[in-house]
Amino acid sequence: MSAEQSSGTQPRQVPIAEPLVEVRRGGLTESRHRGHVVAIEPDGNVVAFLGSPETVTFLRSSAKPLQAMPLLVSGAAERFGFTDAEVALACASHNGEPIHTELAASMLQKIGLGPEALKCGVHEPYSVEFARELRERGEAPNVLHNNCSGKHVGMLAVALHLGAPIETYNKPEHPVQIDIGKTIAKFADVPVEDLMVATDGCAVPVFGLTVRAMALAYARLISPPATFDEATRNACRRIVRVMSAYPELIGGTSERLDTEIMRAAPGLLVSKVGAEGVYTAGINPCEQWPNGLGLAFKIEDGDDRRSRPTVVVESLRQLGVLRDASLDAVARYAFFPVLNRPGEIVGEIRAEFDLKIVGH
Repeated sequence: MSAEQSSGTQPRQVPIAEPLVEVRRGGLTESRHRGHVVAIEPDGNVVAFLGSPETVTFLRSSAKPLQAMPLLVSGAAERFGFTDAEVALACASHNGEPIHTELAASMLQKIGLGPEALKCGVHEPYSVEFARELRERGEAPNVLHNNCSGKHVGMLAVALHLGAPIETYNKPEHPVQIDIGKTIAKFADVPVEDLMVATDGCAVPVFGLTVRAMALAYARLISPPATFDEATRNACRRIVRVMSAYPELIGGTSERLDTEIMRAAPGLLVSKVGAEGVYTAGINPCEQWPNGLGLAFKIEDGDDRRSRPTVVVESLRQLGVLRDASLDAVARYAFFPVLNRPGEIVGEIRAEFDLKIVGH
């Protein structure tokens, strides 16, 4: 008898994930990445899914546009004169290129603080080119290179605006983080006490909710309900606008998935990756989806590189969001070759799934 049986507890139920991506070598499928996908309208109507949309996972960096919401709703962005580009950086997982670090420094100057106030920690720029340049100059990366630096400056701005302590702005009990938790709960339509809370890689709270709730949050970011107050609806419009206008600030000047997806379909959607195989997008009202649409998925094994891009492109293709020229623009993310050591193509990594379209 197992320990679970002897104690009378029920075995933990693991959500059933569906195969999404196959790794083929020759004629054999060598590996599979599985996961959960859901697309939902702002009213909560699920239009497509695969796997178990009620799977709970952490939102990770897909939370950033929602974490930036209090910056606008509180009036902090207006008080400190943040430009559209600076608001975009608050929503970003950026490359640490000069266009990003200079904006983060500008935001800090506007709120009268230095880089030492940031609690996000230090890592090399995501940009391979600029990381190499730093090493060649013998310079160490600094906190502004952290992909979350814009988000953290935004949180500090809100703390200052509220008259709250800046030393603990990243702690779960801080007014800024409490406000962010309430914001995420509001957009995801879940009680705030039902959110799971842990600590993200950049040392602020990270929130756990269902994949379905993630998609709904992005659907509401695109098309906020009439029940939302005017300040929140205005903040939604600005965040969607600045993310669309500055895709290079959300990711980087090249080879960043969010950036390339938004460049491929300008004005049609906002795209935001999260760590551990999380992805979210909000599709603006269009001919295919007149009320707008939220898309979210979770790659079960957390893969960020070879499976996530292919699932993004294929999901948006099946939903009719990417097609013709926009689909061609991101074709290099639709599949990847498997290479041997001499560089010969010996296989491929490709999405292999069909979304279950509700009502079809």
